[in-house]
Amino acid sequence: MTRFLFSRLVSGVIVVIGVSVLMFLLARVVPGDPARLALGPEASAEQVEAMRQQMGFDRPIAEQYIRFMKGALNFDFGRSLYTDNPVSQDVAATFPATLELVIFAGVAMTVIGGAMGIASAHFKDRWPDNAARILSLLAVALPNFVWALFLMLLLSFWLGLLPLTGRLSESLAAPPAVTGLYTIDALIAGQWQVFRDALAHIVLPAVALSLPGLAQISRLTRTNMVDSYDRPFVEFARAYGLAESSIALKWALRPAIIPTLMILGMQIVALLGNAFIVETIFHWPGMAKYGVNAIMRKDLNAVIAVVMLISVFFVLINMIIDTIVSFIDPKIRLKAS
Repeated sequence: MTRFLFSRLVSGVIVVIGVSVLMFLLARVVPGDPARLALGPEASAEQVEAMRQQMGFDRPIAEQYIRFMKGALNFDFGRSLYTDNPVSQDVAATFPATLELVIFAGVAMTVIGGAMGIASAHFKDRWPDNAARILSLLAVALPNFVWALFLMLLLSFWLGLLPLTGRLSESLAAPPAVTGLYTIDALIAGQWQVFRDALAHIVLPAVALSLPGLAQISRLTRTNMVDSYDRPFVEFARAYGLAESSIALKWALRPAIIPTLMILGMQIVALLGNAFIVETIFHWPGMAKYGVNAIMRKDLNAVIAVVMLISVFFVLINMIIDTIVSFIDPKIRLKAS
């Protein structure tokens, strides 16, 4: 088991190093001089050259990369060309909003998608199964931004049930920061009005973000559950007189959940990728929206920090999923040992 986890850790480190190399090279080949961008068009040639020396662009490429990696390991990506703040400070301020959105979307995607898949397999070829399959196909067929616009029109403009944009109403102050997640911080502080308002604000972007992944998990869970129902041990459980609910949750679900868990990590990382669109549409003040603004303004330091953080998040999520699967699936434990 230790060898298995160590191999996953090594693979993750290689992925992060690969991303760092790509981002380092991108910063060197992108059109425009970073020193000129930092100083503005009115800076003299002498000022630009001095800035290039300060940024280390006059040094050998290998030395520049080592300096870049040292800064990344210390979470130091320089200053933002737009906000003039340290990039690490900007990312630390915006990351909790994105994390909260991804957590809510991930929970909805996993729980609702899994439940739909289980119910669909249980009622195979009957109307609940057909309805779930049609909804899943519809959710996959339409991209996130279409769902975002549709939900905004339906639930906010037409029905007025949910707020449209932002994390919190302007009339309310943010709860005292503990985790940076407004819903959790409001619960800790006992501010129930803030909690309800923050929860109402997160519903629309979280649902829009979760729908494609929810559909994928629902379809995969259904397929694997149907396959499990045809296996001999399920027939034995039925012959033994066990209740159908017990067969579904204790016998059929366990082998069916392993393939679903194996793609869950990719789906959670996909939530981060899709958050760039969803946060922009809903004006959600998260790291993904910060990254979009950085791309539009050619703020390379900020772009590099956002991409590097996403790559680390990708590695951590996949390591967690691999660890869970290794405990559930005895074949992986035997291979690891």
